[in-house]
Amino acid sequence: MSNRTFTNRIIVLDTETTGLSPQEGHRIIEIGCVEMLKRRITGKYFHAYINPERLIDEGAIAVHGISNEFLEDKPRFGQILDEFLAFIKGAELVIHNAPFDVGFINHEISLLNKSLGKLADYSKVFDSLAYARKKHPGQRNSLDALCKRYSVDNSQRDLHGALLDAEILADVFLLMTGGQSSLLDEINSEVKQHHDDNVTKYTLSTRPALRVIPCSDADFVVHEQTLLGIEKTGGQCLWPKTIST
Repeated sequence: MSNRTFTNRIIVLDTETTGLSPQEGHRIIEIGCVEMLKRRITGKYFHAYINPERLIDEGAIAVHGISNEFLEDKPRFGQILDEFLAFIKGAELVIHNAPFDVGFINHEISLLNKSLGKLADYSKVFDSLAYARKKHPGQRNSLDALCKRYSVDNSQRDLHGALLDAEILADVFLLMTGGQSSLLDEINSEVKQHHDDNVTKYTLSTRPALRVIPCSDADFVVHEQTLLGIEKTGGQCLWPKTIST
């Protein structure tokens, strides 16, 4: 697949709800957001449980384990909206099955004040499920399936949870979209800046002789195994392999 360019600030987002459709009166009960800057998880997050002002479907409780009693003293959506919009504004949102979460958030906003617009007025949206389906056609692309494919630890995910799922999706997203090219672009940019500021520039006639350290057979085997591992996770390997895969 062609490389996808993202903004410097990415917010990985997930929600939990009382049921499957806002058109049937269902509401958001939890929002979790994880921030990334230049493809690095910063540790900043937004998380809120929300009183939906209605009962949760039994089927939904079986998925996320959040009870009606737990939400009784939690804020209404309108009480967390300003903080939520301030956190995501100007970022690119990464959401697994984005139409579901975006539809619920837009519905919640419209219930409060239609003049506030829609989520797209504050942030761009990237659907990681749609991307996964293009990258892995004909395969299962649920979050659990992607965790298995990319060796992401989801052992704590006995039940769905907005913040936990956002954290897991952030790891999956980096592996699924990064390859090595994006990582090396960042490293090369930082190294160049460091060299420009701190390193003496030699000419061909003045620089010292370069020291050559030959690769051992053991190093060569480890190198080839690493390349194969990158290929298996769908990464874009920049170095040619010298053994047949």
